[in-house]
Amino acid sequence: MEEKSLLKLMYITNDPTVAMIADKYGVDRVWIDLERLGKEERQKNMNSVKSFHSVSDIETIKPLLKNSEMLVRVNPWHEGSKKEIDDVIKAGADIIMLPYWKSLKEVDAFLNAVSGRCKTTLLLENKDAMECADDVLKNGGFDEIHIGLNDLHLSLGMTFMFELLADGTVERLCEKFKDYNIPYGFGGIARLGYGLLPAEMVIKEHYRLGSTRAILSRAFCDSSLVESASEVETIFRDKMNELRKYEISMRDVTDSEFISNKKEVSEKVALIVSQIKEKQND
Repeated sequence: MEEKSLLKLMYITNDPTVAMIADKYGVDRVWIDLERLGKEERQKNMNSVKSFHSVSDIETIKPLLKNSEMLVRVNPWHEGSKKEIDDVIKAGADIIMLPYWKSLKEVDAFLNAVSGRCKTTLLLENKDAMECADDVLKNGGFDEIHIGLNDLHLSLGMTFMFELLADGTVERLCEKFKDYNIPYGFGGIARLGYGLLPAEMVIKEHYRLGSTRAILSRAFCDSSLVESASEVETIFRDKMNELRKYEISMRDVTDSEFISNKKEVSEKVALIVSQIKEKQND
């Protein structure tokens, strides 16, 4: 494959110490997560991240970052969005992410509210967004787009979020994004050797599909379960180094090896889905 830049990696935290560690060891974006509206209802039976961050976290953490950008996910578009966006920009956001949009009208309202004051990214994570994606991409005006596998698989009635990778949904969306020359990414990755679908397999799919962005999941480092800052630092130092080395090795992977990994992903996902359904039926 042709040589390309390493993935832009994002990590969600409002802990200043953890943010500085992530910044120190090569995380490209520290992510403050303000999204609350509707999320609990959508993901009520899932062990997913539900953050309780605030605008003040942006003000606290932004001055501490030496290398990382400050990414802020706001709420889905609502009557208070303009003020929320103003507050987030004033606090120091470099990039604002709009989650769970369902129409071109919502995306336009978001872009108008930001009005070029910082970079923008769209989080595509429901059936309606998929259906209007062509119109949104044609209209443009935003800087990048990310496929949110968690909510999107729920919206489509699937069992496991990586079914979207196995059934070609992610690939079809990525092809659309390529046509409009918009940078894109999808989902999250664990540390190497971890994850229901192993991180190595997911990373290969990022490179096969031309993705340039990924979230570091709790399976990479769940700082809420780590007892000390020094342990968090050890995890980031060692695991970021391992991940980046693995990414560099992607430059030597052949097209046939990528296709073989794609097949293995489909087989592994089918097995995971069957295991989940068996457990649900017990």
